[in-house]
Amino acid sequence: MSQFIAVAYPDLSKAEEVRSTLLKLQSEYLIDLEDAVVGTKEGDGTIKLHQPVNLTAAGAVSGGFWGALIGCLFLNPILGAAIGAGSGAISGALTDVGINDDFMKSLAAKLEPGTSALFVLIRKMTTDKVVEEIQKFGGTILQTSLSHDDETKLQEALNHGNSAAQ
Repeated sequence: MSQFIAVAYPDLSKAEEVRSTLLKLQSEYLIDLEDAVVGTKEGDGTIKLHQPVNLTAAGAVSGGFWGALIGCLFLNPILGAAIGAGSGAISGALTDVGINDDFMKSLAAKLEPGTSALFVLIRKMTTDKVVEEIQKFGGTILQTSLSHDDETKLQEALNHGNSAAQ
């Protein structure tokens, strides 16, 4: 079962830095991420989600390829590619994988303007090694699916990182 963790950070760069660290740890097989999204609350109160993969673009590329391939069968690869790219972009834009976007936006709405949050969905991880790497960034837990004990331990580790940074 996947675990959900949302942590608030003072700015976008800090949240992006933590996400980059988690992606590096994933390449070292210390964590298996299902999703990692950075959400920001702009000064005007709007919420922006920074997804790791642009599904619209990926759908357009995939649709363009398959459309061109099918178009070759009917002797019109340009038209096939255009139709395929358009339909792929639409399906990519309508696809929501990982953490629900509306849920992330409702949590990010609780942030102070100008701050960010990192939303992660974790399949599995080597907890002690991952926490050791991310505690230096600090942060404040917004919400988790962890047990109360594990959530308290994680916040204590992040607090240790907050005090070391100051």
